[in-house]
Amino acid sequence: MSDRPDTAENAEERKNLEFILDIPLQVTVELGRTKLLVRDVLQLNQGAVVELTKLAGEPLDIFVNSKLVARGEAVVVNEKFGVRLVDIVSPNERVEKIL
Repeated sequence: MSDRPDTAENAEERKNLEFILDIPLQVTVELGRTKLLVRDVLQLNQGAVVELTKLAGEPLDIFVNSKLVARGEAVVVNEKFGVRLVDIVSPNERVEKIL
């Protein structure tokens, strides 16, 4: 936490932090996007390939509550997909995305 001695102020800060640690967040990892017409969606069938806007090898976008917070790469861990964070979006970048 902090190198400051344990004071009432530090205890209050810890209590405030502990309060928010149990708030659930929605994490989304985006491989890519595309736009399709309704007619094209209705014609999709098993085995169809949908081309996405990103190129193979580009970082995946990681969103928390719909806000871009990081970029990463796909990994497989115990036969499940995961994402390894390779870049955390700076606070300045996050502000630029909002404006």
